[in-house]
Amino acid sequence: MANQGISMPSGAGGLMRYNEEYKSALKIKPTHVIIFIILIIALLAVLKIFFPIAV
Repeated sequence: MANQGISMPSGAGGLMRYNEEYKSALKIKPTHVIIFIILIIALLAVLKIFFPIAV
């Protein structure tokens, strides 16, 4: 009676496996992203100082 359980495929146990080594054409380092964000914030600050918008 104990052997009447559900049998799984022996290969991957029913789990699908996707390609883990995805190679993107665009490679950006995390430090470049942080520098880009800081530059955008600085640009917005400069624009806000020199070109204030009356609300």
